[in-house]
Amino acid sequence: MLKALAPRFGYEVESMASVTVGGQRVSSTAIREALAAGQMELAAQWLGRPYSISGRVVQGDRIGRKLGFPTANVRMRHNRPPLFGIFAARVRGIGVAPLPGAASLGVRPTVDSRGVPTLEVHLLDFDREIYGAHVCVDFLHKLRDEQRYSDLDALRRQIALDVENTRRYFRDATDSAAGVRAGR
Repeated sequence: MLKALAPRFGYEVESMASVTVGGQRVSSTAIREALAAGQMELAAQWLGRPYSISGRVVQGDRIGRKLGFPTANVRMRHNRPPLFGIFAARVRGIGVAPLPGAASLGVRPTVDSRGVPTLEVHLLDFDREIYGAHVCVDFLHKLRDEQRYSDLDALRRQIALDVENTRRYFRDATDSAAGVRAGR
């Protein structure tokens, strides 16, 4: 139809070949499916960068702080992100270098019954007020799916495990990169 109408309305139509990476056709649907399945590395390969969400840091209800894990609450523009869960992430926009963190993107079933998606990031070894900062959260590795806990104590224990797993992810990534630089 577009080709047929082109002469009448004075425009040209050109077809583009499908984009493939590693023999697989890359499309927005394939990328959304990879993100939903927690295949962050595959999605990053197809995108040419990690999947990210950006927004302003806003004040939340301070539950993370009460649990000993303060978070940067990032205002999202869309209520239907293509992924949910707990992730090792990198946050850009605060200082010169990106900061590592444990990110939670979900509806927080243990503390909130509204079902509204929320993005929160606990920045590792960071303790500064950053309200109003515009940040970009790069999702690097899915740690697990979001789940509901019986009480805040159980949630606190799981967050501690998530933070430790995030530290391990970044430590392993650093060790792997050092091995590559050393020619191993």
